[in-house]
Amino acid sequence: MVLRCTAMSEDRATSGFPKWILGLIPVVLLGLLVVVFLRYDPTEPFRAAFPPVEELTIERVTFPAPGTLRIHVVNGGPEAVTIAQVMVDDAFWQYRIDGDNTVPRLRRSTLEVDYPWVEGEPHVVALVTSTGLTFAYEVAVATVTPTPNARYLTTFAMLGIYAGFVPVLLGLMWYPFLRRIDKKWLHFYLSLTIGLLVFLLVDAFEHTLEAAAAVPAGFQGVGLITVGVVGAIVGLRAVSGIGRRKGGGNPPSGLTVSYLIALGIGLHNMGEGLAIGAAYSLGEIALGSFLVIGFALHNTTEGLAIVAPMANERRPLWHFGAMGAIAGLPTVLGAWVGGFSYSPAAATFFLALGAGAIVQVIIEVGKLVQRSWPEGLFTPLNAAGLVLGILVMYGTALMVVA
Repeated sequence: MVLRCTAMSEDRATSGFPKWILGLIPVVLLGLLVVVFLRYDPTEPFRAAFPPVEELTIERVTFPAPGTLRIHVVNGGPEAVTIAQVMVDDAFWQYRIDGDNTVPRLRRSTLEVDYPWVEGEPHVVALVTSTGLTFAYEVAVATVTPTPNARYLTTFAMLGIYAGFVPVLLGLMWYPFLRRIDKKWLHFYLSLTIGLLVFLLVDAFEHTLEAAAAVPAGFQGVGLITVGVVGAIVGLRAVSGIGRRKGGGNPPSGLTVSYLIALGIGLHNMGEGLAIGAAYSLGEIALGSFLVIGFALHNTTEGLAIVAPMANERRPLWHFGAMGAIAGLPTVLGAWVGGFSYSPAAATFFLALGAGAIVQVIIEVGKLVQRSWPEGLFTPLNAAGLVLGILVMYGTALMVVA
């Protein structure tokens, strides 16, 4: 009884305040707590006793013109870092910086050095901070870095089309074949689709973790992965939910699932484009060519994965062009980003988006198989299709030289 009276008195005491004020009170108090902590820093004794923790990441070294190199650096550590000297191939060189020598936390700076670099040869660049710490970066092959002009924009676009858009369109041409096969074999190919997607999922996570390893600590590579994966899953579920509501609450059609697959593959292919663009911008021409050929073979099978869910439906031709564009053209965007301004943080986020999208797509295709074939994936024929899908993707992945 006493507790009930107390609660009633508290309700009467706060009933005169608008709801938004009540919700804002904890936020204001938290802000005051942070201000007090920063104003009367209790960690001052530790700062006096120990040297500052410094961390600089050289994201890339570019060569805009003969005799000039640029160093793109980001401070991913907990404190500001002052750059004192620049070394190229074990010798100190004068440099110019876009701003102050002290790089604040989570900020980027670009340093420019007049250095007679040699086309096709490796070079080692190192930054020395005011405390004497050294952060080094090795350039495997020095070559003039592409700049965003009509020539290079067109070149990278063509590479993305060769590697992503055209192969996916070729894979979509399996649609007439799928419409003419027996129902049990159609479910075999749906199961094969799941196998293809499972392999893509593992491949996407592997590349995401590799990219995250190069992300400066302050940008939280694991956090970027979490945001990308969860955001893609929630986003695609929301899209499929809209489709269900428009369909009166019915499960999504095969066409809807095909579009979801195309979107998931498109996000994944953006990561492939990043790899292609980065390889060519770093002068690794042979690697870039192998990537284009390997991804082209890889992506043809992705077209089969897109059309398999809608094999029982007759759809206008424009849907195939739209799905091919959704799945293949992000490779072009990735090639542009990788070729002109590659960033490990951006690469990690987009690769994570692709991985999350593929997770949701696998769930939707699995539901489609279960709904149209009560035995699901666990018949001998369907299980064989799933395993074969994984093996097909593995075989085409052998052509991708990383």
